[in-house]
Amino acid sequence: MALSIRQPWCWAILEAGKDIENRSWWTSRRGPICIHASSGMTGFEYEDCLATLHGISASHPFAPGLRLPAFDDLQRGGIVGVVDIVDVVTRSASPWFFGNYGFVLANARAVPFVPVKGKQGFFRWQERL
Repeated sequence: MALSIRQPWCWAILEAGKDIENRSWWTSRRGPICIHASSGMTGFEYEDCLATLHGISASHPFAPGLRLPAFDDLQRGGIVGVVDIVDVVTRSASPWFFGNYGFVLANARAVPFVPVKGKQGFFRWQERL
């Protein structure tokens, strides 16, 4: 199973410790899922992530040298990683949470890029190759 997430938020999950994926809907799904980087990304989304990273870094320092890749360097339109959903919450102390529901993430790891078309919600990505 996979979940489409827009860049640069996929990058933040895999590289910057983003431990919550915010959604407007609840899920009972737990366990590993593939992270699908949606094909679209706007300049606003990129700048919003950059501002969020800057704000979070004041209270939760990142690893030295961590930098958001350039807009055109972020992979899009395929599987970029795997992460475990360990819980779903409506409140969290995580600086990444802003509701309504937060999918609590753990054990994020990058995988070699697999180009595949995404879909809303959870989807079986192998069927879309």
